Amino acid sequence: MPLIALLLAGLAIALEEVIQWQFGAMGLVAVALLTVGIKAKNTACLSIGAVVLVLLVQPVLG
Repeated sequence: MPLIALLLAGLAIALEEVIQWQFGAMGLVAVALLTVGIKAKNTACLSIGAVVLVLLVQPVLG
């Protein structure tokens, strides 16, 4: 079980680094809001983080 938790933590850190590299500080803020929203079950933070991330990804996709 600790190995799985360690791997998931490493994956989360890697994902945050890739998002920050690709989308800058605003991407990191969006991921942080998503994380806080999920952990605290706060739909406002979750929704704002998702919307910001979609707005950042939209120009890249098309």
